[in-house]
Amino acid sequence: MKTFVEKHIVELLKAGDERAIGLLYDHYADALYGVAIKVTHEEELAQDVLQESFIKIWKNAHKYDASKARLFTWLFRVVQNTAIDKVRSRQRKQAKEIQTEDSNVYQLKATSFAIEHIDIQTHTNGLDDKYRVVIDALFFQGMTQQEASDELNIPLGTVKSRLKIGLRELRKLFGIIVLIIIGL
Repeated sequence: MKTFVEKHIVELLKAGDERAIGLLYDHYADALYGVAIKVTHEEELAQDVLQESFIKIWKNAHKYDASKARLFTWLFRVVQNTAIDKVRSRQRKQAKEIQTEDSNVYQLKATSFAIEHIDIQTHTNGLDDKYRVVIDALFFQGMTQQEASDELNIPLGTVKSRLKIGLRELRKLFGIIVLIIIGL
């Protein structure tokens, strides 16, 4: 059976009342922080996860269905999934950095060719906005596909499709050289 506090918090969340965040924090923050720290194993990252989770909870309060789970269970899942995403994102970034440093792919000589000579970022401006913003987020702002999806508020599958189409358009301009430079 739900407690009065839980019912009250859910009502405030559904109504978009900002008092809900304070109540959520007061009643659940310690337990949710414990979930985040257990997944991330880092205090600073766990704090970031908790903050991002509260934002997700606020934005997605309309998705909470009391008939499917208790409030704490839903909060737990949001925090746990956010923490897992953060850890995976960090691991992918680290793997990408390591791969870039240890790459044995053909290296272009600076004297014969330099990335500044083709200025890819300028040519992305010629793409449709929907493709350009995705490529900009992924390659020039360093976001992961999931981060770009969250930031641009578009589904992950759409990010992947727009990336593929945008790269195809760039490939028409530059051919294989684009793939070598951006590491694909």
